[in-house]
Amino acid sequence: MVEHATENRSVGGSIPPLGTSRWFRRFAAALIACAAWLGLTLQFLATYAHVGSAIAALWILADYFTILTNLAIAAFFTGIALGGAGWRAPQSLAGLTLAILLVGIVYALLLRPIDHPQGLASAANVVLHLVMPILVPLFWLAAGCKGALRLRDPFVFAAFPVIYFVYAMARGAADGHYPYPFFNAARIGWPQTLLNAGFIAAGFVAGGYALLALDRGLRRRMARH
Repeated sequence: MVEHATENRSVGGSIPPLGTSRWFRRFAAALIACAAWLGLTLQFLATYAHVGSAIAALWILADYFTILTNLAIAAFFTGIALGGAGWRAPQSLAGLTLAILLVGIVYALLLRPIDHPQGLASAANVVLHLVMPILVPLFWLAAGCKGALRLRDPFVFAAFPVIYFVYAMARGAADGHYPYPFFNAARIGWPQTLLNAGFIAAGFVAGGYALLALDRGLRRRMARH
């Protein structure tokens, strides 16, 4: 009874999701977590088959925003599925929603025309780039608390891709491998790389404010009911 009462209180002025039970949220989160772990496992197996070393495969995969984002999602939704308090962290869920949308949009616009994976890599690609950018936003819409996002949150969310960019550039400068062609400073030069990063960051912040507006709109609608 205490757990049930706690879960139905608002969080920081937000409104808990209506019409979605605790068990629905846990079940839906379990499905999303399983999908994320499946995609990550398939991608690891495909990379391992290519390089022949588990350590090398992990090192390669750790260079990609797609992998790091899906790993964060897998861990976060596993926590929700196991009964953790993750669903009461609307900023965390919203930030992950925005990050996985970035993964899907960037892949569709910039990478899909030049990416032609085969076998396990093709299956992993579908899960990580196409399925997850659909499932996570649907969970946010159906089961996320609404109304707790703040005006500064889109810039807080942007810290993740900004930190990733610095990390990826440092790795690229050290070993000469850049994970994405639009971040390949060795080939396109630093001015173009920084310009590309700026456009993506601006799009990410704009997407954050769109998510914030939707969050507040849904909160008002839920409050009327």
